[in-house]
Amino acid sequence: MQARSIFAIVIASVISTAAFGDDDWPQFRGHGGLGIGSGNPPTEWDVRTGKNVSWKTPIPGLGHSAPIVWGDRVFLTTAVNTDTDNPSVETGWSGAAGESAKDTGDWTWRVLCLQLETGKIRWTKDAHVGQPAIKRHLKASHANCSPATDGQFVVAFFGSEGLYCFDIDGRLIWKHDFGKLASGPYDAPELEWGFASSPIIHDGLVIVQCDCLNHNFVAILDIKTGNEIRRIDRQGEVATWSTPLVVTTEDRQQIVCNGYRQMAGYDMKTGARIWHLNGGGDVPVPTPLFADGLIYLTNGHGRSPIYAIQPTATGDLTPSNNGTKTSGMAWWQSRDGSYMPTPLIKGRRLYTCNDNGRLDVRNAVNGDLIYRQRIGTASHTYSASAVAAGGHIYFVSEQGEVTVIEEGSQYREVASNDFAEVIMATPAISGDRLLIRTVRNLYCLERQ
Repeated sequence: MQARSIFAIVIASVISTAAFGDDDWPQFRGHGGLGIGSGNPPTEWDVRTGKNVSWKTPIPGLGHSAPIVWGDRVFLTTAVNTDTDNPSVETGWSGAAGESAKDTGDWTWRVLCLQLETGKIRWTKDAHVGQPAIKRHLKASHANCSPATDGQFVVAFFGSEGLYCFDIDGRLIWKHDFGKLASGPYDAPELEWGFASSPIIHDGLVIVQCDCLNHNFVAILDIKTGNEIRRIDRQGEVATWSTPLVVTTEDRQQIVCNGYRQMAGYDMKTGARIWHLNGGGDVPVPTPLFADGLIYLTNGHGRSPIYAIQPTATGDLTPSNNGTKTSGMAWWQSRDGSYMPTPLIKGRRLYTCNDNGRLDVRNAVNGDLIYRQRIGTASHTYSASAVAAGGHIYFVSEQGEVTVIEEGSQYREVASNDFAEVIMATPAISGDRLLIRTVRNLYCLERQ
């Protein structure tokens, strides 16, 4: 690709997110899902002594959704069980066989708004009350999907319990019911794991990816009315737990979806499939990324490939049996991908931390390996995705250990911080504040 084309692609991507303030974190992993903050959060803290802990707010129920931020407000979701104050959640390799949790009683699916400065809860709204339409995985919750906001509306997706739109003061604007969304492994349909794909907002539209055992589609809705404008068929796909991505370039705008049988880009206006490939992991979780003029995809259950795709690509991009990349594929690796966490791209380096804590750092432009390092305590497992700000990258284990490293071509650990609580949610960054949700609390970390 010519230098001018790459420059135009990067500029177009920046323009598409220019409406957000630098300190806003409007969706899962912030602007464009990249996981990159604008400020300089602390690298060290102590939740026992309160060092660099600005506030701590208990969050009722159980939810693995990430917090989001707009202006002076923090939004997140949870699900509260009438039979227990503290629903159980497993970590590490327990529940590896895919068992569902044996919950009882009714649940309340809830949206919360907190004051960023103090952590005080400004409002709480109940979106739905009843028994779950499907069960959850032992490691999951009934509120896995992170909300999204454009500063006027807040959208929360609870899978089979519906898609809800509130204004920022908590007034319900509309709700949309997609029916039962059966989320579980395609080769063991008796298992139920829960829904996890987060909504995104783009130019007045809400976009949701609903790859399940009984439905496979992407829906585009008007954010003001909830009317469904377009539905893109992903027939033949299996259950997917990945959040979609909108990629805007000089000559096209496309929705990119991870998948097992259909990793693909779709024309935003028509819904037509532009390019596709298959052959990755069969439980797709990580969100696609767009950086350095390339689209990145990885999934790592069974196989663990990484693909770097030209945004101008068309047709079938699946590599040949002998490993030869196709036209439109910048580079690809058949291994070293990620099963659960979404990778992070910073300084033309691709940081891929798998759920076992193995970090691979590659040149994002050509795929060359820069270094490989295991992070954190050897027995720890990672579900949350990495985030970065102030020249540092934060990796959060399920056991509550946060490892902070310097950006760069060599591994340099800066600090290790222990929450002594289970953490499944991806952190958020707002300026110099780092927001980390444990299964019981939301913490705001800030230099003191």
